[in-house]
Amino acid sequence: VFEMLGSWSLGDYGHSQSLRWGYELLRDGFGIPQERLHVTVFGGDDQIGPDTESLCTWRELGLPVELTDDENWWSNGPVGPCGPDSEIFVWTGDVDTPPQGTPTTDPRWVEIWNHVNMRYRRNDDGTLEPLPQPGIDTGMGLERLTTVLQGHRSVYDTDLFEPWMRLLPPLWDLDEPSTRLVCDHLRSSVVVLGDGVRPSNTGRGYVLRRLLRRLLTTLRRDDPSRTLTDLPLELVDHTLNHFHQPCGSDTVRTLLLDEEHRFTQLLERGRRIVSGPQFKVPLSEEDYHYLHDTHGLPRDLVTGLLTDG
Repeated sequence: VFEMLGSWSLGDYGHSQSLRWGYELLRDGFGIPQERLHVTVFGGDDQIGPDTESLCTWRELGLPVELTDDENWWSNGPVGPCGPDSEIFVWTGDVDTPPQGTPTTDPRWVEIWNHVNMRYRRNDDGTLEPLPQPGIDTGMGLERLTTVLQGHRSVYDTDLFEPWMRLLPPLWDLDEPSTRLVCDHLRSSVVVLGDGVRPSNTGRGYVLRRLLRRLLTTLRRDDPSRTLTDLPLELVDHTLNHFHQPCGSDTVRTLLLDEEHRFTQLLERGRRIVSGPQFKVPLSEEDYHYLHDTHGLPRDLVTGLLTDG
């Protein structure tokens, strides 16, 4: 789960003005030094030429520009509104390390803001036609912005995750990647449950169920006795309050434990099925499909059972 800040305009101002305002907010409003900024611009393809408007605007403002193709083209599917976008990156390397490379060559450049110039429609045959009313659509990741403004390298070091990263490591002795995964998936599950979604085998409920099962698999990998019963209600309350959700923490905790119980039963049943004589390692694609369609055992769960075995 992440929070997205955004703005939208239909004819109130042009793309160049949107870029200028975005630059001014980052530099003057948030105090991010210009030398820590880098942008990317659509460089053109076999249908559309380079986004010269964005390119000229950024060069006029004095920011370094990198041209890309697919990375700077936004669409909401194979057909429908689309257009070139310009992405703004911030250097997250050490303060005493001058920015190096470009956004596509150095991961220390982190994207925080995307400005889309929605000016085309892609038809069923793949052709593009200009929209009668172009629009501006921007999106900024709140957690990433928080990371930059608080001077951190990772979102897990910000105050958004502080309670989780403070309380969970002493509770469950996991390595750092596993701790981050469990924190993220648990926090996300609390938010989704707070929104009224319930675990199921379809739609949003299935996304929630997979989140929970992945974190439970990670949590129990080295110690099957670990359980969500130990989860402090303080973390549930903190997350529900942050997202202004009316659902009570006791209700969320009960739902989490119910799903954990179902997962435990599935593990026990799956272990018996996979260890049967009809399954020989390595499993074939047909085996995986059979286990999923007949017994409801997802591929990642089966793989985990085989690894544990």
